[in-house]
Amino acid sequence: MDQSLPELFAAIATATDEPHLRSRLMDRANDTFGVQRWGLYLLDKAGQLASVDVVGVSDAFVERYQQIGRSVDPLLQYVLSHHAPIHEALIWPNGGWRQSELYQRCCAEYDHAHIMTGPIVGQGQLVGTIHFARVGQAPLFNGQDLASLGALCSHVSARLAELRALEHVASNPWRSRLTSRERQIADLVARGLTNAAIGQELWITQNSVKQALKRMFRKLEVRSRTEMVTKLQIY
Repeated sequence: MDQSLPELFAAIATATDEPHLRSRLMDRANDTFGVQRWGLYLLDKAGQLASVDVVGVSDAFVERYQQIGRSVDPLLQYVLSHHAPIHEALIWPNGGWRQSELYQRCCAEYDHAHIMTGPIVGQGQLVGTIHFARVGQAPLFNGQDLASLGALCSHVSARLAELRALEHVASNPWRSRLTSRERQIADLVARGLTNAAIGQELWITQNSVKQALKRMFRKLEVRSRTEMVTKLQIY
């Protein structure tokens, strides 16, 4: 493992809020992955683009990618469907990348010789993506690069979920009455999961979920799952 990767993990784990997390990732990505262009896209709860951080490309590129590139980007489609990282050689073997519509319409101007994309996930949904590009005669991304990006995405996903949960707690005093496990259960209730499904998701028994909900109802002074979700403002 690249020695800078554990340092990047540590920086992510100690980020104090979402902007701090974004800054730490953007400041260190090139040293760890040997890239010349990189970006971080994060989505809001509605699945809309909430923030974009990029290095090495212009705002015009970001706008062009949003308007044209996303619809012709098979790497993004793979990440959306598999929640796993991928690089261009797995999609276009034998140099086909430079003949692709994505390269011709978005990436040729910036000499993106090789690209790699990874997922940021939360509660089973894609909540962002990390994008890396190497230019000129830089080497291909390989299996080790994919493994490292997968590990990075896991760390970013976990810390982002923690920070967003803390922000939600701070904005709603009722959530502060619950333990972290109880907040997990509440979020799954809001998604419509049954007690059995919640138990499977969290690796606990159905009875444990039932007893936890009883405690949560008392703490929140509610009598139903619907009242609980409304009081906690989970949308």
